This record gives sequence, C-alpha cells and structure tokens, in this order.
Amino acid sequence: MLWIKNGRVINPETKYDERVNILINEGKVSKITSKTINELLNEVKNCKMDEIQTIDAEGYIVAPGLVDVHVHFRDPGFTYKEDIETGARAALKGGFTSVVLMANTKPTVDNEETLTYVLEKGAKTDLHVHSCAAVTKGLGGKEMVDMDMLLAKGAVGFTDDGIPIMDEELLETAMKKVAELGVPVSLHEEDASLITNNGINRGKASEHYGIGGSPREAEISLIERDLEVALRTGAILNVQHISSKEGVELVRQAKKRSDKGNIHAEATPHHFSMNEEAVIKHGTLAKMNPPLREEADRRAIIEGLKDGTIDIIATDHAPHSAEEKAKPITEAPSGIIGLETALSLGITNLVQTGELSMSELLAPMTCNPAKMYHLNAGTIEEGKPADIVIFSSDEEWTVGDYESKSTNSPFTEMNLKGVVKYTIVDGKIVYTQS
Repeated sequence: MLWIKNGRVINPETKYDERVNILINEGKVSKITSKTINELLNEVKNCKMDEIQTIDAEGYIVAPGLVDVHVHFRDPGFTYKEDIETGARAALKGGFTSVVLMANTKPTVDNEETLTYVLEKGAKTDLHVHSCAAVTKGLGGKEMVDMDMLLAKGAVGFTDDGIPIMDEELLETAMKKVAELGVPVSLHEEDASLITNNGINRGKASEHYGIGGSPREAEISLIERDLEVALRTGAILNVQHISSKEGVELVRQAKKRSDKGNIHAEATPHHFSMNEEAVIKHGTLAKMNPPLREEADRRAIIEGLKDGTIDIIATDHAPHSAEEKAKPITEAPSGIIGLETALSLGITNLVQTGELSMSELLAPMTCNPAKMYHLNAGTIEEGKPADIVIFSSDEEWTVGDYESKSTNSPFTEMNLKGVVKYTIVDGKIVYTQS
C-alpha cells in the first residue's frame, strides 16, 4: 500500500483541486480523503502501519500521470536513436505513465507481428505502452491496412504520421472505417508538393539559410481538406502538431460544426514555446516537421489551448543521433526529443506566464488525450488505476542529463520551472528524482 499525504491533488477530469491525502491499494486509488492514515487504518481490514509506504507531498502537486499520444520510440528498426526501454525511462522521468507510439518504424506497424512485438516489449517496461497502427501498408498511401485485425490485436488507433495521405478517396474510405470502429485517426498535415526544404519555415528562417523552406500553405491546405472529410464521415480526427494560426482557426470553426465532438488537435510544447527565431539560433536542433513558424502562430496556438480549440498537448518525441543532427540544415532529419521537458515547458511558458491555470495545462496532457484514445488513464478517482505524477511547480532545473538515448533538443541547458519528484504506475513508484 502507498500513502500520499499533504499534496495538492489536481484532477482536471472532475475539476477537483484540494489539499488531501491518497491511499493506494492493489494498484488502484483506494481513498481520496482528508483523514489521517491512522483514521483510515480503522476502516481498512488486514492492514498494518508497517505495510504502508509513505510519500510526503507537502508543497507538491499530485496529478494524474501524463498521457502522450504522439511518441516515437524508434523500435523496431532505428534503435540507435531510441528503443522502447530507453524511451520508457524518458517518459517516466517526464511524469508520463501512458504513451501511444506511432507506426513509422521499420518494419512499419501495419501487420500483426510488428504490432505484437511493440506491445509485448512495451509491457515489460514500467510504462503503459500503447501503439497506433498504420493507415496504409508500408505508409505508402496506396492500400489500406486490415484495420479490424489490427484493432483486435491491440492497436488503439491509426496513423501514417510523418507522411500525409494525399489520396483523398483512400482517406475518405479510411475515415469511414475508423468512424465505424470508433477509434481516432491521427494525421500529419503537410503537403510535400508545396515544400522545397522541410523543417524550416518559409520566411525569416528560410531566408536566413538561403533555402526554400516549408510554407504555411502546406499545412493549411491539408488541414482544411481533412477536416471536411472528417465532418462528412463522422470520423474521430486528431490534427497532429498544429503549427499555423490559420490551422488553429480552421479547427476552431470545424469544432463548431461538429455535433459529435470528434474533432481534436494537438500542440507540441516546442510550438507553444518557440518561434522560427529558435531555428536561426539553434540550427538543426530546432528543425522539425511542421516547422516553428512566426510569433503570431505561436500566440495563436496558445489562444487555441486557452479556448479549447487545441485540446491535446503531445510531444512528438522524435529522437535522432548526434551524427544525424550534425548534418547541414537541408540534410539533417527533422524532430526533437520532448518527453523529459514537456511538463516543465508547459509550467514555464503557460502557467507561470498566466496563460493557463495548472488544471488547464494538465487537462490536455491527461484526461483529454486519454478519452480520445479510450485509455483507462488520465484521472485520479477512487477505484481507478493509480497512475500518478507528483511534481514541484516552483522548483527550477537545468535541462540535460537525459534518460533518452538521444539528446536532440533546443532546450538543453535552459532553466525551466517544474520538477517531477515521483512517477507512479499501477500504484508502484517507478521514478524518483535522484
């Protein structure tokens, strides 16, 4: 049994925010109470004080374990960048208790064997590891996977993340199928035909490097198309890693037209924390798809988080080796790691600045993504799994000393607020700040 005392318990799912104690028993939340442990022992049969482990959370926030629904662990196929074990350790250090992996591994998660490998390897870690399957075979955009079979074998949704689906007829067929199955499809919204050099915004950043870059129209055009298809079919659509102010507004208007609440959108911590100036300063470490854009776009993303247009914060944790990121700006791969900095970036750039309350930050990192993917996670309630993060919102730390196998982040050596003290999964302490 585990006793968490004196913490400020914030549960966005139920709008709960109180200084109370939590008793965890057999992997579940047993009691949320203002009573002392001695008072509770009289109510719990066959329990002795010396059988209870205690965490004093005085001055800390106790929240649902974070849920990240856009993660790359590079396993199988690219384990020199990351593998499921190192990715899990990075997630736990960041306060995450559940993740959803993307399908762009090698081989692709478009078949039973690869999906089973990922899920079985994930089950051996202390993290709840879920996985999407691909929408199309080999991410080729030509032929749909067997969605019924992959869902039955444990996939929680579908995505060709990293590669947009350009065939609108095939996309509509896929959306009709996921609508029938009741699971989300998550889409990467960039029309490659409009992009000269990906990962760098067309504007000040591309001019600095003397390259063509990625125009905002590449994102806008596909978001507009895919929202229309989703509204037509009734599919649960997740617009991934939104980067443009126009994209935010398109989602805002589509949500008003949706009577099912099936339209969702992600923002990454890097897109609400940085603009294209970071690419000029940090080079390839700030190169990602879609790119960091203008300050007006960053502000629009924050406004989207504030009004609920963007209802999910997801890291798009994308490890790459130092050798790969050391290549020239047009050759280096896009993407940064994000699991170990996500909560701190939210606290530093959204809560400390007064843009969001702590509960408003936590909702898109816990209950909202969990509900979209139908995960039994993202909440602290009696009888529910004891997946919990305990953190200091005021303590400062210097980014570095990563658990991830890769270190590709523009936030390295920055000072951020928010330090994870404990991560608890199924009632077991699986990470403690050293």
